[in-house]
Amino acid sequence: MAGIHVAPGHDGGVPKVSVLFVCTHNSARSIMAEALLRAKGGEAYEAFSAGTEATEVRPLTLRVLEDAGVPTEGLRSKSLEEYLGRTFDYVITVCDSARQSCPLFPGEGARFHWGYDDPSAASGTEEERLAAFQRVFTAISRRIDLFMNATDKRVTAGP
Repeated sequence: MAGIHVAPGHDGGVPKVSVLFVCTHNSARSIMAEALLRAKGGEAYEAFSAGTEATEVRPLTLRVLEDAGVPTEGLRSKSLEEYLGRTFDYVITVCDSARQSCPLFPGEGARFHWGYDDPSAASGTEEERLAAFQRVFTAISRRIDLFMNATDKRVTAGP
């Protein structure tokens, strides 16, 4: 798998775009999205993730991220309760269950839903399960690229 380009530091002046990725367990999809936006977006973004029922980060999640060269230090499964009362520019659900149960955040700018299959539900050999995680990782990575392109235009376009 090809490595991910990690963005250099952001030259201040423009406020960071804050994004919260939400999934049910905060163990795979939302963790991948958080790590990818941090790596690709550099200092232009504040990326967070949480689960409606936080558990623990799946080892295959970490493996896919590390294989792609995405930093994993500090990643942990977190509950939505850690972020209640905080405002975000974007709240993005990455699974259908979280979409239905995610609370509204006061002052949230926009809410999106990016539905992905749960790679944790994949069965078979370790290689087959890893392939499921890699497919979801690739899809999220592409969506992050599109998202960054759109938000970069929003930030630089002005009124």
